[in-house]
Amino acid sequence: MDIFLTVSAILCCLIGLLGCLLPVLPGPPANLLGIFLIHWTGYAQYSPEFLILWSALTLVVTLLDYYLPVWMTQRFGGSRKATIGATVGLILGMFFFPPWGIIIGPFLGAFLGEISQNSNDNKKAFKVAMGSFAAFLAGTGLKLICSGMMTYYVIRTIIA
Repeated sequence: MDIFLTVSAILCCLIGLLGCLLPVLPGPPANLLGIFLIHWTGYAQYSPEFLILWSALTLVVTLLDYYLPVWMTQRFGGSRKATIGATVGLILGMFFFPPWGIIIGPFLGAFLGEISQNSNDNKKAFKVAMGSFAAFLAGTGLKLICSGMMTYYVIRTIIA
């Protein structure tokens, strides 16, 4: 059973790392599952505090990943259409132009959404698109840090 759980934990970590870049896959939640799977093997016995800490960090990072694009787009003066455009751009970019579409899609979607709201203000639309892009970078960075650390703990536990 330990071998099955260990292989499953490694797969969860790989899916989690990929999920930091591909929105259709769960990033940190998959890594958290990997932490719990390796905890249930004979290799590691993490403390309850360790498991609670990573569960809380996963929850915070996941919520921030959904909240940051809306907040940053609005913070940079974007309209509701810009926020919707960033979301649609992310989804379309992911499917039609991977992997660059994940980066370009939200930027272009926010820009076009803001242009449709305020057709005369290209500077504002560009500023809003930059906010959407900054949110993407921040969210992806947070997910990568969180998932990378959890993957590190799983691998370190297996090797040790």
